[in-house]
Amino acid sequence: MIDTKLNSLTIAAALAGAVSMAAFAAPTTVHAEDEVQCYGVAAAGENDCANAAGTHSCAGQSSVDYHGGDWKLVPAGSCEEMGGSLEPFEGVNPNPPA
Repeated sequence: MIDTKLNSLTIAAALAGAVSMAAFAAPTTVHAEDEVQCYGVAAAGENDCANAAGTHSCAGQSSVDYHGGDWKLVPAGSCEEMGGSLEPFEGVNPNPPA
């Protein structure tokens, strides 16, 4: 009987862990069609959601100004004008927004 309880708890814990890891692996954000994720334009603490590299999972958790893995929602068509990128990149933006 103890083995059955232990096996059930082990399976339940493994399943809960897998589900929670899946939530962190693919963060999604709902935004308007006229907005895009612009990487490299968020000052530290001003990002809108999870880092592309998975180093943090929430808005406002960036610790580096204009990091290429952190993004903000901006109006479509304005990202490149701000010096950002529509794709995540390594390092820090060499041409951050003024």
